[in-house]
Amino acid sequence: MKNLLLALAIAAAAVLVAAPPAHAGTATSNLAVSVDVDSSCSISTTPMSFPAYAPIGANASTPDDSTSGTVTVTCTVGASSSIGLSSGSNASGGQSRLFDGVSNYLSYGLFKDASRTSPWGNSTSTQLTVSAAPDTSPRSFQVYGRIPAGQSGSGHYTDTVLATVNF
Repeated sequence: MKNLLLALAIAAAAVLVAAPPAHAGTATSNLAVSVDVDSSCSISTTPMSFPAYAPIGANASTPDDSTSGTVTVTCTVGASSSIGLSSGSNASGGQSRLFDGVSNYLSYGLFKDASRTSPWGNSTSTQLTVSAAPDTSPRSFQVYGRIPAGQSGSGHYTDTVLATVNF
């Protein structure tokens, strides 16, 4: 019996220690939590390199349509964007030109489609319009190049085009 009373006393003490303190009442309030996520995009490119242009041979009457490059954009979810390509650092009168570093140029064009009928530029009408990003995965877009037929020159020609993502 003594053991039973001792066990009951210990159990009662444990209940008193574990019991929450007595309150006269409770009140609640909602804590609003928010954040603004700015639309954001990044852009990268892969180089475009034409194979050898043959002004006396194959390219005397046929344009060189043999190359393409890639523009990749990564945007926040829901961000709509457009991608513009400049006329390049050697452009003249809006015409993109490759330069041999001396005094010679080869005209070329950049296009949004493989048939090379839709020029890709930096104006509102020639930029590539991209739908809203469904997620933050990178999305890649082909840039198609063309060097028109009938140009002459020799050596190594280069140009630098600025790719811009507007969001």
